[in-house]
Amino acid sequence: MTITLLDGGMGQELMARSSAAATPLWSATTMQDEPDLVVDVHLDYFRSGAEIATTNSYILHRDRLQQNDAEEQFESLNILACELAARARDDHGAGIVAGGLGPTGRSYRPDLALEIEQGAEVYAELARLHAPFVDFHLLETMASLKQAEGAVMGAKTTGKPVWLSVTVDDQDGSVLRSGESLASLLPIIDRHSVDAVLINCSVPEAVNTSVGILAEGKPPFGAYANGFTKISDTFKEVGATVDSLQAREDLNPARYADFAQQWLQAGATIIGGCCEVGPAHIQELAQRFKG
Repeated sequence: MTITLLDGGMGQELMARSSAAATPLWSATTMQDEPDLVVDVHLDYFRSGAEIATTNSYILHRDRLQQNDAEEQFESLNILACELAARARDDHGAGIVAGGLGPTGRSYRPDLALEIEQGAEVYAELARLHAPFVDFHLLETMASLKQAEGAVMGAKTTGKPVWLSVTVDDQDGSVLRSGESLASLLPIIDRHSVDAVLINCSVPEAVNTSVGILAEGKPPFGAYANGFTKISDTFKEVGATVDSLQAREDLNPARYADFAQQWLQAGATIIGGCCEVGPAHIQELAQRFKG
């Protein structure tokens, strides 16, 4: 079995390395103020064994930028995120670039999801910006069926491969954060010929349940969990920053790899890390499963 190793979280890793205060557009402004720092994080993941650099473009939606009076930077910031990831790949001498596309509205807020056709338009615009720079589109943290399908439809317009990653309830990995069953995602994946399907930004305990459901589908599947204690209600509000979330103290690299071992045993072939999962975790995955 060939295992593909993703990178880990970008935003939390940048926060750990930068002296700048967190803001709602913090990871975006870091690219402008400290671009070399973003490249260094990408490089550290590559050096740890990751095969993929995910662009630092998760929050770069028009709606997010509008809320912070920065919509005029929509195109330039998305292109910059792609260029920095590509620069790290070139400096490393190997690897591929995933164009990261996060949810509209807020993370973990399926109630803010756009209607499918409207979502498709939003993601088509983003995917077209990324396409000249990336090897595939990675749709991240989709929290409902509607949100997922609109994003897939939009990203598919470029002809690049599309990987879909959804986030599940931390207490019940069989349902999306919308409350819809994860199994209901499988027909959507088939209908749109999604190239890979993953679970991300959920606790690893919930992912243990989710991967068994994804194994019933056709595409390659995998997971990259987060290292938060929980997703607080305050973080779901407009204007919230990542410093309102708390990292677990029990998820060291070895324990995270133990969870990943269970996902691989369920048939997963793609593993990596999300928020609070850093280069040391990826290195442990590489040594244990790729070495």
